[in-house]
Amino acid sequence: MPLRLREQIIGALNLFGTAPGTLSEADQHVARALAETATIGILSERAIRHGEVLTEQLQTALNSRVIIEQAKGVLAHAGGVPIDETFAVLRDYGRARQTRLTDIAQQLVTGALAPEEVLDSTFGRRP
Repeated sequence: MPLRLREQIIGALNLFGTAPGTLSEADQHVARALAETATIGILSERAIRHGEVLTEQLQTALNSRVIIEQAKGVLAHAGGVPIDETFAVLRDYGRARQTRLTDIAQQLVTGALAPEEVLDSTFGRRP
């Protein structure tokens, strides 16, 4: 029995009997109902999984944005760089080292990377 979403077949429900032959009209009706129920269950699970993945992606993006904003604050404070220029400083530093922006930001915020190193490499001197 096909599992259908409108005209698209998303799977199949296999039915096995103890004797060869075709299903009666009543059994076919029950099989269609089972197939529709299975389709609903599969689609619901997919929607939940998609929602969970989307939520996880959004949370990761938010966490990255928070750490980048904190790193911008560290650079602005340490070097007197206007806050609206600090993102470019971070980006340029990361590109020059082929390092992800969030990794650099994390290092700045935790103190593993000195703000002066980022600022010196960007400006050629400490501002």
